[in-house]
Amino acid sequence: MTRKQKRLAVIAGGMGFILTAVLLVMFAFGQSIAYFYVPGDLAKADLQPGTRIRLGGLVETGSVVRGEGSTITFTVTDTLSELPVTYTGILPDLFREGQGVVAEGRFEGIDKVFVADTVLAKHDETYMPKDVADRLKAQGVELSGKEEIQ
Repeated sequence: MTRKQKRLAVIAGGMGFILTAVLLVMFAFGQSIAYFYVPGDLAKADLQPGTRIRLGGLVETGSVVRGEGSTITFTVTDTLSELPVTYTGILPDLFREGQGVVAEGRFEGIDKVFVADTVLAKHDETYMPKDVADRLKAQGVELSGKEEIQ
């Protein structure tokens, strides 16, 4: 093997290593991505059962129903559409009706029930996640300006 061939072999090996590393990183990110939706967006989206998403909006007043054990059912709304959510676990202390919430989970079954495995509530009375505030504004909901992060 000549010196030029050795150099080309090292360069090709390095490029192959870098390509493999990039593909592994892209594969890992592809499995952990959860897209953000509000209930109005889900009517237009074609999601398959098992697709992991983040659902944001407001907890509809009068919709929280506590079931057996630690199972809770509530409705997330963007004031135009609403979607029932089932969650098993302990809710954050600040979770309540009429407040902003982001639920992360997936649709299960043929009737596409949204089953959340993580529920995040706003941390004080003046906070709303920017994604939720932007989507609510796009849906025509009036916000006082204090609800979102600047």
